Amino acid sequence: MPSANNLTAEVEGDIEDVNGVLKITRIRLRYRIDAPAGKRAAIERLLDHYAEACPAYQSVKGCIDCSWTAEIAEGPEG
Repeated sequence: MPSANNLTAEVEGDIEDVNGVLKITRIRLRYRIDAPAGKRAAIERLLDHYAEACPAYQSVKGCIDCSWTAEIAEGPEG
């Protein structure tokens, strides 16, 4: 499943004044995954656990509130 063709992400964040210092306080990710037919369950399992191995998330967890959602569109068998 080549990500260049099948995966897009939108990222939003909030920057707030925290005790006189601008700070990124929240990051929201919205993934769109175009998946081959029959792969939805495998992708959902992966998404349930990917944060444990994501270097970016592991670097900011506890400091920045991060959340993510995913829209999975299944295509034809191929």
